[in-house]
Amino acid sequence: MAIITTITGKRPYRWLSVNHNPSSPSSSEFKRQKVSSTMSHNKPSPLPTTTTKANVVSRISRYPETKPPLRREVHAPCSRPRKFDLSNNFKLESSNSVVSGIGISNVLFENYSALATIPLHGKEKDDHKEVVSEDSKDEDVEEVCAVPVEVEAVNGGIQKQSSSVSELSNDKLNVVDDAAKILDTLSLDPENDVSSVRAYKKLLEAVDKRTDTIGRLRFEIQLNEKRRTGFDLLRPKKELVEEVPPEPFVPLTKEEKVEVTRAFSANRKKILVVHENSNIEISGEKFQCLRPSGWLNDEVINLYLELLKERERREPQKFLNCHFFNTFFYKKLISGKNGYDYKSVKRWTTQKKLGYGLHECDKIFVPIHQKIHWCLGVINKKEKKFQYLDSLKGIDTQVLEVLARYFVDEVKDKTGEDIDISYWEKEFVEELPEQKNGSDCGVFMVKYADFYSRNLRLCFNQEHMPYFRLRTGKEILRLRAE
Repeated sequence: MAIITTITGKRPYRWLSVNHNPSSPSSSEFKRQKVSSTMSHNKPSPLPTTTTKANVVSRISRYPETKPPLRREVHAPCSRPRKFDLSNNFKLESSNSVVSGIGISNVLFENYSALATIPLHGKEKDDHKEVVSEDSKDEDVEEVCAVPVEVEAVNGGIQKQSSSVSELSNDKLNVVDDAAKILDTLSLDPENDVSSVRAYKKLLEAVDKRTDTIGRLRFEIQLNEKRRTGFDLLRPKKELVEEVPPEPFVPLTKEEKVEVTRAFSANRKKILVVHENSNIEISGEKFQCLRPSGWLNDEVINLYLELLKERERREPQKFLNCHFFNTFFYKKLISGKNGYDYKSVKRWTTQKKLGYGLHECDKIFVPIHQKIHWCLGVINKKEKKFQYLDSLKGIDTQVLEVLARYFVDEVKDKTGEDIDISYWEKEFVEELPEQKNGSDCGVFMVKYADFYSRNLRLCFNQEHMPYFRLRTGKEILRLRAE
């Protein structure tokens, strides 16, 4: 009968059988247990030759269950001891990888996990338990125990190696410094494992090559930009030719020039032309103002503005819907005690008299005479502006204030509507042809109205004044503006 007893004694087994003879030599001789170095500090006293139940329990209690930090394995017998060669098994995988303490511990555990074990005839037992086997045939009792070899020493070495590697992994060092320190800490020969250094060197070389390529491309881009700038300077520039509409600058024929010249030399008291709708008469004397360096008078200006209105009615699709006040309107409007009198001009713009409402017009032109100088005021409903045009670049804020007030009163009187002009712009037009002498202000003023009614910008200058004088004379003599 075989009796198996563990060190812990947790599983109760009968120590002796009924037929056991204490005086038997085989029963009185017990082999001493082989104890590992981890249990050497307990130093159990030798067992007595005579074994009793009480002595067995006492012997077992002297060897409490140990809990080593490493798991022990039970294997088949080993013919030769295992060698521990870290230099062949442990290598740094990459120069830029971070080695953690846990990873090193696992590697060291694999290398130091050679635990000396002794085979048993029965089943393999784990958890560091002592097994006692008795063979019924040989009637021998053997006590064997699987003992780890130098567990404490190995455990201490692993803890030291793990702590040192953990400290290195927590520091944010360069890749090369990390690899060098890890090699020194693990007591490895750097000459035997320089793969990480070589990899890092190759990486640096690749980065240097890429940096050189980027710098070269940047330099080429800058060089090409400078070359393009140089080519642009050498390339002949195309002059922007301003497109000038032909209608305002149609040359006069020979017959038209002769007609105007004869009118200049006609009798001064002779009536050259009469405009029935406005009842305006132009005599030879009044017509003389269209000669070079002449000052335009009210009759010539008013008749020409009437012709512009008739032109718009004749070809509404070609010109804006405009209204042209005569030269007396503004004087009447500011003739009041307070410098403003709407009632004095209230009936000038009735629906019966004009045939349209003033509020329906796109632009309203108001000639303004500043003592000896002609200017033009514009109520520009199309662009929501009150504009003042002076060929001498003069400024008169009162004109714009009066025109704004008048337009509000006019709309209120004719439609009963309160128009909001608070957001309208008050503009003193600066981009306009300038007068270079002291006599062409009237011609500039009527031509401002002519071009604006065509919805054209003011694309003329002082050089066009002789032509405009002859053309205006021709249009007045024929009572038709072109």
